[in-house]
Amino acid sequence: MREFTAVVNPTAGASTGAATLLQVARHLREAGAALETEYSHSLAHARETALGAGESGRVVLAVGGDGMAGGIGGALSGTGAVLGLVPAGRGNDFARALRLPADPAALAGILLHAEPRRVDTIEVESAVHPRTVVLGSVYAGVDALANRYANQSRLLRGAASYYAGGLRAVAGWRTADYRITVDGEEQRHRGYTVVAANSPYYGFGRAIAPAAELDDGLLDIVLIREAPRRLFFTLMNELKTGAHLRRPEVRVLRGRELRIEADRPVPYGADGEVEAALPVTVRVRPADLAVLAPAPGLEDTKR
Repeated sequence: MREFTAVVNPTAGASTGAATLLQVARHLREAGAALETEYSHSLAHARETALGAGESGRVVLAVGGDGMAGGIGGALSGTGAVLGLVPAGRGNDFARALRLPADPAALAGILLHAEPRRVDTIEVESAVHPRTVVLGSVYAGVDALANRYANQSRLLRGAASYYAGGLRAVAGWRTADYRITVDGEEQRHRGYTVVAANSPYYGFGRAIAPAAELDDGLLDIVLIREAPRRLFFTLMNELKTGAHLRRPEVRVLRGRELRIEADRPVPYGADGEVEAALPVTVRVRPADLAVLAPAPGLEDTKR
């Protein structure tokens, strides 16, 4: 029987982290599993707690949103420790990519019985963050600004906060000239954003890179070039289904390492937490993290 340490972000999803864990914990304990709970004071404290639990052979449960999942998952990347997710944030995009069920009993069943699955992670390097590891994506441009506004929102939550943040970001956005280098090959790009995606989803369920796979050893690099603002708002809506990929303004590359530079201090973000300005280098770390999730190819009928 597995032993678990749950690391909880008490502010995730408007303070729903602890409440969400309680529902899952009941099923874990009824099955005979040992569970201890640690409340984080900060993301750095959460990482430190997770590393200690992982070193002792316990499964680490990240309870919160994508920032918590990325922070803890990044800390455990390359250590051999096993990560489980209890989604309790506003976006839960990495949990969505893993097809984790929302039902507490079904989620507990996966945490108890699923075989660990190896997934890729993303290493991020910049002058501000010499080495950070995240799970979902790195995005440089108007979406990083939109995410900042969404995180600052006090009146709106979830997708609504990101949409409002996107409107505000696009309204004031000045097109940037990017220089991107993919696996040593340099290209120019003028537009709104560059996204290096390990997961298909970002920004509260938007399918920015629908074909991205968590375990293929590659990043899907999505470029959205210069376009009228009204078209960009249409693109934002099309991100819900992935229809934006049919637009000539959108291009997708694939690679293992990406360097992003720009003609001005363009903001970038990673998993909703890391915030800095270009330049940045990102590279995939293949099969570097073990997670508890349904086996690839199995559909979750309860979602």
